[in-house]
Amino acid sequence: MDKVLGKLGIDKVNDGAATGAKWIKASGEKIDSFSPVDGKKIASVSTVTREDYDVVVAKAQEAFIEWRTWPAPKRGEVVRQMGDALRKHKEHLGKLVSYEMGKSLQEGYGEVQEMIDICDFAVGLSRQLYGLTMHSERPQHRMYEQWHPLGVVGIISAFNFPVAVWSWNSMLAFICGNTCIWKPSEKTPLSGLACQNIIADVLKDNNVPEGVCNLVIGGRECGEWMSNDARIPLVSATGSTRMGKAVGAAVAARLGRSLLELGGNNAIIVTENADLNIALRAAIFGAVGTAGQRCTTTRRLIIHDSIYDAFKKKLVAAYKQLVIGSPLDETSHVGPLIDTDAVAAYTHAIAEVKKAGGKAVVAGGVLTGEDYESGCYVKPCVFEVQNEWPIVQHETFAPILYIMKYSNLQEAIALQNAVPQGLSSSIMTLNMREAEQFLSSAGSDCGIANVNIGTSGAEIGGAFGGEKETGGGRESGSDSWKAYMRRQTNTINYSDQLPLAQGIKFNI
Repeated sequence: MDKVLGKLGIDKVNDGAATGAKWIKASGEKIDSFSPVDGKKIASVSTVTREDYDVVVAKAQEAFIEWRTWPAPKRGEVVRQMGDALRKHKEHLGKLVSYEMGKSLQEGYGEVQEMIDICDFAVGLSRQLYGLTMHSERPQHRMYEQWHPLGVVGIISAFNFPVAVWSWNSMLAFICGNTCIWKPSEKTPLSGLACQNIIADVLKDNNVPEGVCNLVIGGRECGEWMSNDARIPLVSATGSTRMGKAVGAAVAARLGRSLLELGGNNAIIVTENADLNIALRAAIFGAVGTAGQRCTTTRRLIIHDSIYDAFKKKLVAAYKQLVIGSPLDETSHVGPLIDTDAVAAYTHAIAEVKKAGGKAVVAGGVLTGEDYESGCYVKPCVFEVQNEWPIVQHETFAPILYIMKYSNLQEAIALQNAVPQGLSSSIMTLNMREAEQFLSSAGSDCGIANVNIGTSGAEIGGAFGGEKETGGGRESGSDSWKAYMRRQTNTINYSDQLPLAQGIKFNI
């Protein structure tokens, strides 16, 4: 891993903040980054003090004054080069993501590819920041609307996608003309440092104003500074619902904007008309991918009672084939949880399920031994439950899958929707009527609804986000760019008169 850190230019880490290509020696306490793969310390990073943070915000404000005047396609060209820089460092950044976070090596590479893809998307978008033209009720007047950048965008990201979520926000914010300040998760600070270092040369080569792309390393306090800072008109925060409620309340109190991507409690409905092999693959990948640490992880399976026993047998057989081990080993299906706190949450959830009367279909447990010395490896497990139990209503960031029966589709949809979260959902069916009913306004209440694919694995071309306690935000594709801009309505009078609206007359 020392070689990987060297290739990424962060083998000797001391700085905890950056304004563009310029690194700042932060003067706060140090954060140690430990790998959940083997429990070893990777490096220490200094955190920012309030004084350090204020320096970064001031630079971001200053840079915005110039950056907003660059033509959007020129800003897009900078983002294109960022994508090329990420292509060049895909292997090394992917390995760091895998080692620091604990996701499989292929998922690490895939996360960097998502960054590359959103760069490509943003480049095209930089020539399409469209507005509408409307007909005026007044003669010889033209009305239209246009979009302008907001200013400084704060980005608070979570450990489970330590780099991709930053890119979803920042690349769109950049082409819109905003500057960004990124606070990566304190559990994965090195991945943030690596990204800043990778694009540093792009920023220098294009004479990008120093404070356009900024980084601050810090804990919860740093996120609170950002949430309460009136100099930051938009805060995009990804994490737990609890965290999102605190951020949303703080930003709303100052009448700022927040873009919240929070928890999920995602379900797959498996109907009697499903292709069971497809359903099984979707359920397994959705439930155990990233060791259950995705906001789109499949946490509930709602199975038709006519196929319930048969599908349960398939599920048990499939779980027996899972290989749990180092994510750097490509034969492993399941890696570690992020830390021992996550392991404690996993064991607590299992205890609560059993206390409520849940029946273990596939037993869980914490793994020990030489191959699991970090103490972060657990067994993916499956429980038969009732949907209304409090522990089932709660999102546990771990590979715990809950299964339950239903008898008709209306009941299944009601079960799917009867949780506080509303991120991702899926139905497995070859029946067109069932699929269309699931996608109708009387169907899934989630921001993402899929047919014959699982709940995880969103593409960057579509808007990503959810409803209810998931926060309501939208990132990445479609028209998500509008979240990073302010709308302005313009009216131009090209006549030699001043007709007033609604026929009002002033006799002057």
